[in-house]
Amino acid sequence: MSGRGDVIPFDQLPDRFAERIEDPPVDPVTPRPAATIVLLRDGVAGMEVLLMRRTRNAGFVPGAYVFPGGRVDGTDADARLVELLADLTEGQAADRLQLYDADPPAIAYYLAALREAFEETGILVGERPDRSPPPTAAEDAEVDSVRDALMQEQISFADALRRLGCRIDGDAIEYIAHWITPKPEPRRYDTRFFAAKVRDAAEAIIDPREMTDALWLTPSEALDRLDSGDLPMVFPTIKTIEQLSVYETVSEALEGIGGQQVRTILPTLVVTPTGISLEIDEED
Repeated sequence: MSGRGDVIPFDQLPDRFAERIEDPPVDPVTPRPAATIVLLRDGVAGMEVLLMRRTRNAGFVPGAYVFPGGRVDGTDADARLVELLADLTEGQAADRLQLYDADPPAIAYYLAALREAFEETGILVGERPDRSPPPTAAEDAEVDSVRDALMQEQISFADALRRLGCRIDGDAIEYIAHWITPKPEPRRYDTRFFAAKVRDAAEAIIDPREMTDALWLTPSEALDRLDSGDLPMVFPTIKTIEQLSVYETVSEALEGIGGQQVRTILPTLVVTPTGISLEIDEED
């Protein structure tokens, strides 16, 4: 696995990233279950991906542009929530993630990714009874109110879906990658990556407590801005964007990557004279 992201110059790295690699913990922490989702839309210049910038005081990859995502919660496998997921069973999720008899179960990763996307962007990857997508929180005050109640833990994700009259179409979500945070990091995550299409005009809204910016960019634009030094990203984000850069439309991308075999990637990060080098171990 090679590409422009195999060595990132120091000036393109998120804040304090290199310092953590040079001073790793004696005993690596156990990775926590997490889920990330790549939201994709078709734009005038081609397929676009949503990137959000973490605040500089974030506990994990501060200042970096990332995909929406976060930790998997116990409620993400709640039966009331699973009932609202169509065209994807718990057994199918376990087969796709190759994750059996696990806690949390495979289905929780799918639903955590969608919950985090709604919380962090206001975009609900769901459908109403007529199969149309709901408006985003940036467009509709009611959706924003439901999002805020979910973020304040006043309601569950299942409650949010019911209030908006929506369900989740499991066919619209593709599992695309599995990354484990390198051992030197003080916060480590065992992260499953997903991708989903949103409507062409969908706009994101950010939570300023966690994010400072939201950008829709084509993969080539994102990689060009990485090369120019004004779009700091970490390796999994870069590699995912490189993977997507060969596709022109969202449908092509989801069809192309959706059926590919997904391997577990546990990178080793090495400090070089010019930046941080990536070495990848693949675990079965």
